[in-house]
Amino acid sequence: MKLLTIGVPCYNSADYMEKCINSLVVGGSDVEIIIVDDGSSDRTGEIADEFQASYPDIVRVVHQQNGGHGAALMTALRSATGLFFKVVDSDDFVREIPYRKILQTLADLTGGDERLDMLISNFVYHKAGEKRHKVMRYANALPVEKMFTWKDVGHFRKGQYILMHSVIYRTKLLRDCGMKLPEHTFYVDNLYVFEPLPFVKNMYYLDVNFYYYSIGREDQSVNETVMVSRVEQQLLVNRLMVDYFTENIGMISTIKQRYNYMFNYLEIITAISSILLILSDTREKLQEKDELWNYIRKKSLPVYLRMRFGIIGNLSHLPGKGGRRLSIESYRLVNRFFHFN
Repeated sequence: MKLLTIGVPCYNSADYMEKCINSLVVGGSDVEIIIVDDGSSDRTGEIADEFQASYPDIVRVVHQQNGGHGAALMTALRSATGLFFKVVDSDDFVREIPYRKILQTLADLTGGDERLDMLISNFVYHKAGEKRHKVMRYANALPVEKMFTWKDVGHFRKGQYILMHSVIYRTKLLRDCGMKLPEHTFYVDNLYVFEPLPFVKNMYYLDVNFYYYSIGREDQSVNETVMVSRVEQQLLVNRLMVDYFTENIGMISTIKQRYNYMFNYLEIITAISSILLILSDTREKLQEKDELWNYIRKKSLPVYLRMRFGIIGNLSHLPGKGGRRLSIESYRLVNRFFHFN
């Protein structure tokens, strides 16, 4: 059994995937890298096969019909033999020294009295054209370099979230928690870092800048224009998160810190959905925004009231064209600090 499986979903990734995989193979024999060629039409599959031929003890390739990011991620998870599981997108990369520290930490924590469920590390917003890059750190909210539980978690600031780039899960936990990601849908990474959380007991935080999250390409799924064009997929993920949170609220709310964190994450996803619908600037999309909030109200009135009349909810409901313009400008101002996309 390997220590860590890294799933690399790839779709038409030929232009940048080599940098990603070259940064991963330095992990050596402790690591299993599963490259999932998700029905690519460029040289992605060939490049993946070349890596497998060069690193037969480290790299495995799965070729499949196109199913989207979620389908590729689930394929990697089903194929994983590692004790722990990490997703690295094919346009991102990792740094070697933090990588080695993470592998050593995972090895040290394996077989102890307390079973590690989730390891968290920093990630860097590596935006094209910028010399200085924002780092997402968690030292203000999480104990550093020791095992802890939800009851030890402090206050997360607005804009500070544990994203897919931050986490390494215990593989069996991911399989046992029942997570299912929709096919042909972007933004499923939000479900990936949301649904397993009620099953996470023991966590460990390393204050190292491990993952470099590439942003700024015009064709990227988190580009604002692209997100507006795919707002229906954002809404699907948002509703699935609402369903999960409200249907499992009894379990989630048994620990206050976990409830607050998951609520705040759901709140920001709902705010982003609302702003994207406002940006679409049609009567139909504005009606869809109302429908989204009505959906939350029907699922849970207490959740709706807390979300709707908080700062973010009020910002999403400023009246009239002037109010909508202010909502958009406020969102863009906050985005410059927190890099939502």
